[in-house]
Amino acid sequence: MSQGENSSKKTAAESLGEMLRVFGDAVSEVFNDPVLKEKAKEFGETAVESARKLGDRFKDEEVKDKFRDVGKAAEDFGNSMREYFKDKKA
Repeated sequence: MSQGENSSKKTAAESLGEMLRVFGDAVSEVFNDPVLKEKAKEFGETAVESARKLGDRFKDEEVKDKFRDVGKAAEDFGNSMREYFKDKKA
């Protein structure tokens, strides 16, 4: 495995973990719940660790398709939240 492949897998794993941490932080702030925030942080760290261990799977077409689905779901959720709050400002 080349250094470039390894660093791109690490970046994908770190991106996944960071996305989960940010989401968890946002949700915990909404509910003002420090326990939820800590659990979200732990979940994000676990996701990064798991992704690193399963890094070779990132190049499997089936896994790529699943992450595309995750990305689409996250995008849809973000768009619906943006629309919800846009309507509330008017």
